[in-house]
Amino acid sequence: MNAILTSAGLLVCSNVFMTFAWYAHLKELNGRHWLLAALVSWGVALFEYLFQVPANRIGYTVLSVGQLKIVQEVIALSVFVPFSVYYLKEPLKLDYLWAGLCLLGAVYFMFRSKLG
Repeated sequence: MNAILTSAGLLVCSNVFMTFAWYAHLKELNGRHWLLAALVSWGVALFEYLFQVPANRIGYTVLSVGQLKIVQEVIALSVFVPFSVYYLKEPLKLDYLWAGLCLLGAVYFMFRSKLG
């Protein structure tokens, strides 16, 4: 399988766990001591790292560190927006579109040497 697709797939899995680790406690553990939220988040984040580390190692075989980071940021926003809207019940804002367009610009600049 293509190293970029493998890396991106692992990064999607990693970002799902990361998003839950970083933000789910705002809903699920609201009103509980912050230390409990931190410990639960660390437990979830372990699974993030089990996907993220191989994703970066595989991706680095074909992408530069900058390119790999931009791919991760695009995936992070792609995971975060549905999470915040559906799970945390945040309103969908046009600002997500503008942020996404800015990321597309970042993708262009990081990958333009490969484009031709």
